[in-house]
Amino acid sequence: RAGPERAEPSGAMAAGPPGSRRLLPLLLPLLLLLPGPALGQGLGQTRFICTSVPLDGDVCAASALGTGSAEELKGTVLQLRETVLQQKETIMNQKETIRELTAKLGRCESQSVLELPGEGKGRKGFSKNTMGDLSRPAAAETLSQLGQTLQSLKTRLENLEQFSRMNSSSQTNNLKDILQNKIDDLEKQVLSRVNSLEEGKLSPRNESEERGKIESTLTSLHQRISDLEKGQKDNRPPDRFQLTFPLRTNYMYAKVKKSLPEMYAFTICMWIKSSASPGMGTPFSYAVPGQANELVLIEWGNNPMEILINDKVAKLPFAINDGKWHHICVTWTTRDGVWEAYQDGTQTGNGENLAPYHPIKPQGVLVLGQEQDTLGGGFDATQAFVGELAHFNVWDRKLSPAEVYGLATCSSKALAGNVIAWAEANIDIYGGATKWTFEACRQLN
Repeated sequence: RAGPERAEPSGAMAAGPPGSRRLLPLLLPLLLLLPGPALGQGLGQTRFICTSVPLDGDVCAASALGTGSAEELKGTVLQLRETVLQQKETIMNQKETIRELTAKLGRCESQSVLELPGEGKGRKGFSKNTMGDLSRPAAAETLSQLGQTLQSLKTRLENLEQFSRMNSSSQTNNLKDILQNKIDDLEKQVLSRVNSLEEGKLSPRNESEERGKIESTLTSLHQRISDLEKGQKDNRPPDRFQLTFPLRTNYMYAKVKKSLPEMYAFTICMWIKSSASPGMGTPFSYAVPGQANELVLIEWGNNPMEILINDKVAKLPFAINDGKWHHICVTWTTRDGVWEAYQDGTQTGNGENLAPYHPIKPQGVLVLGQEQDTLGGGFDATQAFVGELAHFNVWDRKLSPAEVYGLATCSSKALAGNVIAWAEANIDIYGGATKWTFEACRQLN
């Protein structure tokens, strides 16, 4: 009987007046939200949401519509918040960029304006380039290079004096005196520049003008001395000369007029003198189409001297960076890539697997004093040779230890290279590199 008794109120309600039947759809959603043991079970915490519904409207549809609108609003708010955060981040980045550019612009403007008298006393020398796009050698390094050039010119003048004493000529003496006066003037200019640097008087513009004047004078001196030295050529054998590379630049070099043939073995020997640091640079490089490092001898930075064949490398156990003349030779054969290194007539090292079975290719460019990154060019000042070089000879075979010793001791039976022989007519010089008299073993150290 419990079932029928529970069904009676429902029947009574259904039999009630018509107004009560219209209120039933409105009351049902509220009844569902009322807490109670049966209705609240499994729902957890609940909340009441009020929605305006017309009298003739559908309560369920209105409830669903209200829920959808809230979700859309929530999504819109989240999108707006994300947009605001992105714009804030963009503005912060732009502010940082503006600050950096403003600071760089201020530093550039300060470089282009001369300092007023009595200001900037704590600033000496030249300011650094703050934009980071260009680089200039330090003032001390530039002055050191100028000093080396002046010393080279003085040495050449001493050789000319010795030559003039043996061949007395009033014209030679007059030219010598004129050149000596020019060198004295140059030294005064360099000294004046040092004083200006110490007092902080030179602006970048004045520095450029001053440097241009000094370099122009140096070029003129090189030319005058070279013209004067031409008078000695007729009185000396064609192989008794040396090349001098006084500065580490990307434009000073010598070029061998003849290319190398295809070679399955070689011996390369030379007299060399350098005290440059770090590394004496590149005594020679041979490039062919498609391979800039076909055959290179280089001492770069704090690394030991290396020989490269077709971009393969072997370290050579030379100890020659002491400012003294040394005779060096490197031999190589394509079979198993076997190589040997000689210093002052004595073998100091050997190895194998250096570009085995790769013949040296022909039709290339042989340069003295620079490393080629492209065929005949692409020079890098940091890899330039600084020092003196003579008797660069190339053979297409491996010389014996006795033959190498004969070259190092200036034996009368010493051979000239059958591929490249050291002769003045075979060498062109560029950029201020110079030739002057050298006689092996008589002028050593």
